Amino acid sequence: MSEQTNRLEQIKVVLVGTTHTGNIGSVARAMKTMGLSQLCLVAPKTEPDGQAYALSAGASDILAKAKVYDNLAQAVADCALVVGSSARSRTMRWPMLTPRECGFKALQEAEQAPVALVFGRESSGLTNEELQMCQYHVCIDANPEYTSLNLAMAVQILCYEVRMAALISQEESAVQVGDPTVYPSAQQMENFYQHLEEALSHTGFIIKQHPGVVMTKLKRLFTRARPDDVEYNILRGILTSMQRLEKVDQKSTKK
Repeated sequence: MSEQTNRLEQIKVVLVGTTHTGNIGSVARAMKTMGLSQLCLVAPKTEPDGQAYALSAGASDILAKAKVYDNLAQAVADCALVVGSSARSRTMRWPMLTPRECGFKALQEAEQAPVALVFGRESSGLTNEELQMCQYHVCIDANPEYTSLNLAMAVQILCYEVRMAALISQEESAVQVGDPTVYPSAQQMENFYQHLEEALSHTGFIIKQHPGVVMTKLKRLFTRARPDDVEYNILRGILTSMQRLEKVDQKSTKK
């Protein structure tokens, strides 16, 4: 089991006061597609039934092991980070996260302790008291003229951001443990710039006696790009092929 999988298993999706069992099933489906598996139900109107299992579309394992709690405090008791989803403007200011920030923070914190992503009732969301149990609030920036997101959609968006954070983290780890990137030396780059100027002079793109600011801008471009050793050799090969082709053209012209 990978480190990323372990961290995803540390992240709970907590549904508070869910009215429709079909929504619970749709949430389970949204979670499973993104690799999350811990579903917590706080005082649901009805526990998962046949409709919930039908709409879970293969995520019945998540429903089967879902935990039910009487209140939010019980559900998040072991969590070091609790983020509450809030769709309404509150008079009390609270630290806010964007969904993207939420994904990265949840994954990072899950390395140390369980994390809870909390979603409220379909009609009224979370109460102020419940929101105060959260260290952060997250608001999905939907179309201001039509902000209607159903419960499963909201869960899907945040679970997606968690998964993207996990994939990015995995890529970064792979780069760190892989072979270190080798870059050309300053002298090699200087040789490349001389080669580049020579090739561009032969093609007539720049005037050999007056290269002007073109070479300065090209140096800045390649400094910003910072080609590695393989890319450097490719660039040198391209310049050599240009010069070789030009020599062939010159011989053909003389004939």
